Amino acid sequence: MPATTPPPAAPAFPKSVPFIIGSEVAERFSYYGMLTILPTFLVAQFFNPAHSGALTAGAEARANELVHSFSALGYALPVVGALLADWVLGKYRVILYLSILYCGGHVLLSAFHNDLSGFRLGLLVVAVGMGGIKSSVTANLGDQFTPANASLLPKAYGWFQMAIDVGAALATVVTPLLYKYFGPAVAFGVPGLLMATAAFTFWRGRGRYVRVPPTGFRAGLRQTLGPGEGRAALRRIGVVFAFVPVLWMLNEQSSSEWVLQATHLNRELWPGFTPLAEQLQVAGIVFGIGLNPLLTYGIYPALARRGVRVTPLRRMGAGMVVAALGVAIVGGVQRSVDAGGHPSAWWQVLAYCVLVAGVITVAITGLEYAYTHAPKALKSLTTALWVLTIAAANFGLSLLNGSIARGGWLAGLHGANFYWFSVALMAVNVTLFALVATRLEERVYVGAPHPLAPSPAERGD
Repeated sequence: MPATTPPPAAPAFPKSVPFIIGSEVAERFSYYGMLTILPTFLVAQFFNPAHSGALTAGAEARANELVHSFSALGYALPVVGALLADWVLGKYRVILYLSILYCGGHVLLSAFHNDLSGFRLGLLVVAVGMGGIKSSVTANLGDQFTPANASLLPKAYGWFQMAIDVGAALATVVTPLLYKYFGPAVAFGVPGLLMATAAFTFWRGRGRYVRVPPTGFRAGLRQTLGPGEGRAALRRIGVVFAFVPVLWMLNEQSSSEWVLQATHLNRELWPGFTPLAEQLQVAGIVFGIGLNPLLTYGIYPALARRGVRVTPLRRMGAGMVVAALGVAIVGGVQRSVDAGGHPSAWWQVLAYCVLVAGVITVAITGLEYAYTHAPKALKSLTTALWVLTIAAANFGLSLLNGSIARGGWLAGLHGANFYWFSVALMAVNVTLFALVATRLEERVYVGAPHPLAPSPAERGD
């Protein structure tokens, strides 16, 4: 009988992926742990410690302004981290060194919880650490794959998003309880311990990572700014990402404005169970955890089998529309609050779930898009551009809340008007996105094969 050719081996995930995913769970706990309690802590500790009703609106706007300023800085710095990673130090060193700095920021938050100046310094250090590693972590995940297993990359980014959601969910449940029962020193200190765990987990995988060497400053600058495919790819990606900040403006409200709104709601979800205002966020996170694999393994493949082309740009457009519906729900809740009512928190739970359904659709797609649509030398930078869209959104929200707090020309956008403005802005944004997306030429870079084993010198880092 003629010899039969054995079937090709099924592609497998790289052995380094569990270390990246595990580190991300702990890092996201550290970030969302402090962010979850940050708005209510700032109001109670610094901006309205007497709990004066006359000062509530102004204090909440000041807290939101500081929260979004912190987030804007943290999500702007990935560009600097990406350039260091792609051109100078490499992704591994950038992630490891700045993770250690990140831990120091949490120490400052815990130590200076009674001192606004020291606390602001802690926020600055956390922003530098978080922002510096943000783009390199996601690009480093993509670097672990070769053309032989590139088909698994969308699933890997799905698991990466799952790690973000799991870390955020645990932090959202645990940290408010630590704040309530043990005070701010412990509540801000525990996320620091989780960040130390993240750094250690990442270091433990040092012998398994594929490390794409930095190009060098001159070569990187030439590839980015010079004529050729690099600049063309940045232009194509930039056009798509220009429409994403409005989505993040809707999403970032849920970690600040929505939390403060929850303090005015009837939070008794059923008899005997009244979650803290900060904990309502976990509803959307848990919903997202279930939705993530459903989209990746169920809905998208099912649509493809029926001949429906679920392209990245179509996914992003649909996600924007769904996210706007979530904000419309919370706008209706705020209208009732403005009228003196105390609507059920179930409405905000529903709004969280709808918002997350839209945001997670765009988030997973955007991370994949930033990596696959960029040449090899620019993958950290294009991932940083994706993260920069979150910075732009937070900067806009910081300006908006600052104007409201000071009675500026946007002061009329308080209460429910704030949310109606957001929905209208997204309606305009998604319409323009649809017009541009239909005319956009796309090009996907699978990536050239690269060495799978680190050198002995790299293992000694």
